[in-house]
Amino acid sequence: MNNHTIQIIDVAKILSDWVNEEVSEVRGRSVRWLSERHFFRDPMRSIQSDTDYFFAPADGVIIYQRRVRQEDSVIEIKGQNYTLKEALRDPNYTAQFSLVVGIFMTFYDVHINRIPYPGILSYRELEPIDSFNKPMLAMENSIVDDLTIDHDAAEYLHCNQRVLNKIDSLDLGFSYYVLQIADYDVDSITPFDLSDHRAYQQNERFSQIRYGSQVDLIIPLDGSTGFELLLEEGNHVEAGVDPLLKIKRPFSV
Repeated sequence: MNNHTIQIIDVAKILSDWVNEEVSEVRGRSVRWLSERHFFRDPMRSIQSDTDYFFAPADGVIIYQRRVRQEDSVIEIKGQNYTLKEALRDPNYTAQFSLVVGIFMTFYDVHINRIPYPGILSYRELEPIDSFNKPMLAMENSIVDDLTIDHDAAEYLHCNQRVLNKIDSLDLGFSYYVLQIADYDVDSITPFDLSDHRAYQQNERFSQIRYGSQVDLIIPLDGSTGFELLLEEGNHVEAGVDPLLKIKRPFSV
């Protein structure tokens, strides 16, 4: 049990509130201004640390959260299943059941990614399926303009460049994953430290994806540890600030 539990303040916003309060302030700015002055911001934050929770690894909108098997559909995209096995492309991943939370990072979001639970990080870039990444603009327009989550706009999930980050947690006794997916014409998932097998603290900055992207948190569920989902699809979260899951640890005897 965590002996340093802090008070968790839920600041996640429903989608319409986030768009009205934060996106509307800069929406009329030019693409050049957004690219040069807004996109690369890295604001100071009161970062939380509480190992009773998994925090959001990225700023953005939760577009799905599912408990699935590897062959199960995480979402259906224009009648075609997008499975966890397709997402991970990792033959060494053997968990029968997993929890998957997908966070879409719009152009208006901070693009600094953070470690949601402390552990030892290793990573590898997965081989691309197509020659070019597909654009994510349709999903962004669905979120920002229509205030909806249109899974049919997520065709990029089938093919785009991705980096699979594996975090080994000694505390939990298993490894979980943060999957970074890049947008069209980007090819720039940039870790801040190129060395593998480095220890990271909870909510420490570890990487950036440039110009729109998605980050998925993937947790195996085959052990005795359980998880309670705290937010809803469509909520907007901030990395290092908003808890996504509460850990339900087994009782000690």
